[in-house]
Amino acid sequence: MFTGIVEELGDVIGLERIGGAGVLAIRGPLVTADVADGDSIAVNGVCLTVIDTDGAVFRADVMAETLIRSYLGELAPGDPVNLERSVPAGGRLGGHIVQGHVDGTGTLIERIPGDAWDTVRFSLPPTLARYVAEKGSIAVDGVSLTVVAVTDDEFTVGLIPTTLARTTLGGKRVGDPVNLEVDVLAKYVERLTVGSPA
Repeated sequence: MFTGIVEELGDVIGLERIGGAGVLAIRGPLVTADVADGDSIAVNGVCLTVIDTDGAVFRADVMAETLIRSYLGELAPGDPVNLERSVPAGGRLGGHIVQGHVDGTGTLIERIPGDAWDTVRFSLPPTLARYVAEKGSIAVDGVSLTVVAVTDDEFTVGLIPTTLARTTLGGKRVGDPVNLEVDVLAKYVERLTVGSPA
């Protein structure tokens, strides 16, 4: 489990394609400082399992399903990525419960710079809109954010200076893709009250 509080901006070393899957190599000195094979690290919001390390670089398998659901397959060497280690038992839940199980992707539609923060609008797949609520939580590229407004096909968030400086969201431009994970509690509530979605 993760909290959506990014620990470090890493960078992509490479993605080796193996059939429909692949192995992703990432440089992240902070997150690799105490990592062991088998540990989980969220990369742009995707929970990946470390298969080996070499100094500040770790490698992780990326399944075909992950490449379909996220945009990890579009990453190129040098691209920055948000990194977060899994939260330890008893650790602080600084954001919200984030599983690292990406539900789909969106696109940055509009960015409005402000004096103290940016207001950013993203597209939202209609199949996910029912799980997103005003003042609720959503993970965008693994960053825990509060929803300012939502419609059937888009949502808006405010990005504070810390988020702009310490995550990839500060450098995202109109048209750039983002990984989205909706609040898992909303999905469980739906399943318990109305059954499985169509």
